[in-house]
Parts: sequence; C-alpha cells; structure tokens
Amino acid sequence: AALIIAVFVAVAVLAPWIAPYNPLAQSILKINQTPSWAHWLGTDQFGRDVLSRMIYGSRNSLIFGLLSPVLAAIVGTTMGVVAGYFGGAVDRVISRLVDLLLAFPELLLAIIIAAALGGGFWNVVAVLTVAFVPGFARVARAQTLSVKQEPYIEAAVAVGVSTPVIIFRHIVPNIAAPIVVLVTLWVASAIRLEASLSFLGLGTQPPIPSWGNIIRDGLNNLFGSPWPIIGAGFAITCVVLAFNLFGDAVRDALDPETAL
Repeated sequence: AALIIAVFVAVAVLAPWIAPYNPLAQSILKINQTPSWAHWLGTDQFGRDVLSRMIYGSRNSLIFGLLSPVLAAIVGTTMGVVAGYFGGAVDRVISRLVDLLLAFPELLLAIIIAAALGGGFWNVVAVLTVAFVPGFARVARAQTLSVKQEPYIEAAVAVGVSTPVIIFRHIVPNIAAPIVVLVTLWVASAIRLEASLSFLGLGTQPPIPSWGNIIRDGLNNLFGSPWPIIGAGFAITCVVLAFNLFGDAVRDALDPETAL
C-alpha cells in the first residue's frame, strides 16, 4: 500500500515531465480514439489525451486528499482538547456544535457547503475540512478526558505548571497516536469526497482536470469512449484502498494493545 501511494505521489509531483500531452489540448482529429501507442488510454470527446488528464488530475485529488484531513486534524484536535480539558460551558458549547455537524453525513454536509460556497481550490479545501472536523474533535475530546485523569497531569497542576504548557507538553503528545491514525484513514475519504463533489460539478471546475470531473465528462460520452471512466475509476479505487490499508497498518503499529 505504501508503495502504491508513493507511486501516485511521484506521478503527481512529476506530472509536467511525464505527461505525454498537454491535458487541455483539444483536437477535432483525435476525438474518441481507442487506446494505442500514441494514446495509451485513448482520447475523450474533445480529443484530449486521457492519460495526461489523469496524471494531472492526480495532483488535485491528492492535494485535496492530504491537505484537508491535516487542516481538519488541527482544527478538530484544538476543539476537542479545549472541550475535554476545560469542561463546563466550553465543553457543552463545542460538543453541541460537533453534534450538529455530525447530524449530517459527510457527503451531504460537503454538498451543502459546496453549493453555498461554489467551486474553487480553497472552497473545496474548506468544504472537506469542515466535513472532517467533527470526527477529530470527538476523538481528541475523549482522549483528553482520559489523559486528564492521569497522575502526571494532576502533579503538573499541583506544582503550578501553566495550562498551555500542560496542554502542549503533556496532553497533545499523548493523544497524538489516534489522531495520526485518523488522518491516514481519512485521506482516502477526502479523495473519495473530492471526486464525488467534482463529479457533481461542485468541486474542481473544468477545464482543470481531477479524477472526479474526468469521470463526469466520461459519463456524458460513455458510448463514445469509456476509457476516462475506466481509468479514473481504477485510479480512485487503487489510491483509496492503498490509504485504507496503510491507515490500518499505522493503527496496528501505534496501538499498544496490538503491540502487546
């Protein structure tokens, strides 16, 4: 799984050098061509090389997949730690906000926010980040409540250690493992959600390629050329499965009960 992820990341980074054609270049003479040595995955209804569009599309899909869970982890962990450590009214307000967001499935919440904000890079990042924040907040809050009861936290409070030092030196490092596991698992979900939003026309906007809008374009030309759907669908399946397997491995490695 790690090897597959590394290959896709390398393809995304090296896209300008390994893509055989300009992903935006159209040609009326090359419309709906079948796979050949010149075009390994054929061409679409505009004569664009499908392989080149997939290679460039991997950049958007992986950037969204990696950036959104990291931002969500920062925001959600901050909310969860604050709620769990301080408790009281702060905990109740944050918990109710998280419960409100959790009332909507991730895809439905992403669609609602994307429809309000529109397309665009940072809008899609914001949409995916908001969709993932509640999960991180809940995990961070639960872990903080557990760690806060440990003797070393009580000792730190007793000797007068300041609250920010306790949080950043003692609590955050001890709740980092489940957060890291959640990030690795939700990268796959972020890639899937971005593809879904792009397929619905709410994510990456044409002509910029992403795996989601490549499938959308291919669906409109299914009988002319099925290769965009086959290629992009296979890429999404491979990456999502690889990140899920990698996340499971990270969870097993960081779980003390499994290690024992």
